[in-house]
Amino acid sequence: MINLELVETMIKEKLPDAQVTVRDLTGGGDHLEAIVVSAEFEGKSRVKQHQLVYGALQEAMASEAIHALALKTYTPQAWQATGQLV
Repeated sequence: MINLELVETMIKEKLPDAQVTVRDLTGGGDHLEAIVVSAEFEGKSRVKQHQLVYGALQEAMASEAIHALALKTYTPQAWQATGQLV
């Protein structure tokens, strides 16, 4: 099981401006959902956005501390359009 705050910190180290919300989907700590909002995503495809986040979590995913990750990425403008808060 990985600490959710650690996952958030790892993402923010790669994307310092990011607003990140991480939650445990199953209660076991290895199936997570992350919502990441960052200006770094501007002009990048969804695949490239996800690759940036996966790159930040590479070590945790390789060690299987994170078994599955549901990932939602947004630019600040796209996030604002959803009307949700991080």
